[in-house]
Amino acid sequence: VFKQLRGRGRLSEENIQQALREVRLALLEADVNFKVVKDLLKRIREKATGQDVLNSLTPGQQVVKIVRDELVEVLGSSASKLKFHSNPPTVILMVGLQGSGKTTSTGKIGRWLREQGKSPYLVPADVYRPAAIEQLQVVGRGVGLPVHPSDAGDDPLKIAGAAMTEARKAGYDVVIVDTAGRLHIDENLMDELIRLKKKLEPTEILFVADAMTGQDAVKSAGEFHEQLGITGVVLSKLDGDARGGAAISVRAVTGQPIKFVGTGEKYEDLELFHPERMASRILGMGDVLSLIEKAELGVDAEEALRLQKKLKKDSFDLEDFRQQLRTVRKMGPLSQIMKMIPGMSQMKDMGDMEMEEKELVKIDAIICSMTKEERSNPGVLNGSRRKRIARGSGTMVQDVNRLIKQFSQTKKMLRSMTAAAGKRKMPGGLRMPF
Repeated sequence: VFKQLRGRGRLSEENIQQALREVRLALLEADVNFKVVKDLLKRIREKATGQDVLNSLTPGQQVVKIVRDELVEVLGSSASKLKFHSNPPTVILMVGLQGSGKTTSTGKIGRWLREQGKSPYLVPADVYRPAAIEQLQVVGRGVGLPVHPSDAGDDPLKIAGAAMTEARKAGYDVVIVDTAGRLHIDENLMDELIRLKKKLEPTEILFVADAMTGQDAVKSAGEFHEQLGITGVVLSKLDGDARGGAAISVRAVTGQPIKFVGTGEKYEDLELFHPERMASRILGMGDVLSLIEKAELGVDAEEALRLQKKLKKDSFDLEDFRQQLRTVRKMGPLSQIMKMIPGMSQMKDMGDMEMEEKELVKIDAIICSMTKEERSNPGVLNGSRRKRIARGSGTMVQDVNRLIKQFSQTKKMLRSMTAAAGKRKMPGGLRMPF
C-alpha cells in the first residue's frame, strides 16, 4: 500500500480512502482490536485528507509519515522504563495466564536488571502448577541469579513474606515474584493476587501476554488491569507467527505501557519496548538503533582493535573469520537482524534466513575441525586434509572447498578496503583511520 502511495506525484481523497481500506484490512488480519483500528484510521483519515498533505510536493510520503506517527501514539509515544522504590527492595509482581511465558520472562527481566547494576532475587510463588517452582530454579541457574527456596506445600503469601525478609537480610534490591496463573481468569486466582498485592505493595505489576494469542491476550490484559491495576505489559513470543496485533491493541485497551518484548527463546532475547522503533519495523522501515545496540553488546572493543591491527598487517586468518561469524550470531537470529535493516525485510523471506543460519553453523564446524596451522595458513590444505576436515565436521569436501573460496574472497575484499582507507587523507596530511 505504502509503496503505491509513495510512487504517486499527486494524491486525491479517493486514493487515500482506497489505501486506508487496505490498511484497515491488514490491521484486522494482524488481529488488532477492531475498536483500536476504527479510532486509528479515523485520526489518520482526518490528517491525511488535509490540504497541507494533498498539495505538498511529496503527498505519498506525508501519508506514510502520518501513519507512522499515529502508530507510535497508539503504541505509547515513548519508551516506558521500570520504576524503582526509594526504599529497597523494589517488588515486581509478574502476573498473567498459564502458558503465557511468565516464568521465563521473570528470569529474562532478572538478567536484564543485573546488567543494569541491580541485584535481583527471584521468588517462585506458584504452588499449584506441577514443577513450577523447579522451573524457576532451572531458569535462575540459567541466568545466574538466586532463587528463593519455596515449597509447593506453603501458602504463596507465606512464601512472599519469607522472601522479603531474606531479600532485606541479604541486600537484594529487586524482588521479582513469579505468581500462579490459570488457563482462564477465575475468582480464586484474582483473590490470591489481590492479597499478594496488599502484602507486598509492589512498585510494578507486569502482565505477561503471549503475543501469539492475539485478541485473547488483549481481553485478559483488560480484566487483570481492572482488578489489579497493572503498571505495564511484557509481550512474550513476539518472534513467533504473531503479526503484532496484540502489541498495538494491549496498550490502547489497558492504557498501560508495554515495557518489554520477548524476541526469542534465549535468556538474552529480551528488549526494552520502543514504540517508535516498533512502528518503523511494522512499516518495513527497519530499526537501526536496536541493531546498533545489539552490535555494541555483541562486539568486544579489544577484540575489534586486535582485528583492525591484523587487517592492516594482512594477517587475517580463518580463526579470525570464525570469530567474526560468532560475533554476528551473538546478535541474534539473522531473520531478526534483517528486519532491523531498512528495506531488507521485503527482500528476503524467513526461509532463506533459516538456511543461512544453518550455513553459519556448518562453517563454524568446518573451521573447528582444522588444526591451528591450517586455520592460520589455509594454503596447506591439500586434498587429503580437506577430506579429513569434511569427515570431522560432518560435511562434504565441496563444503570445505566453498568455505576456502569464500574466505579467500573475503580476505581479498578486506585487503582492498584497508588499502583504500589508507589512501584517504584528512586535512593537514593525516591519514584516515581504518
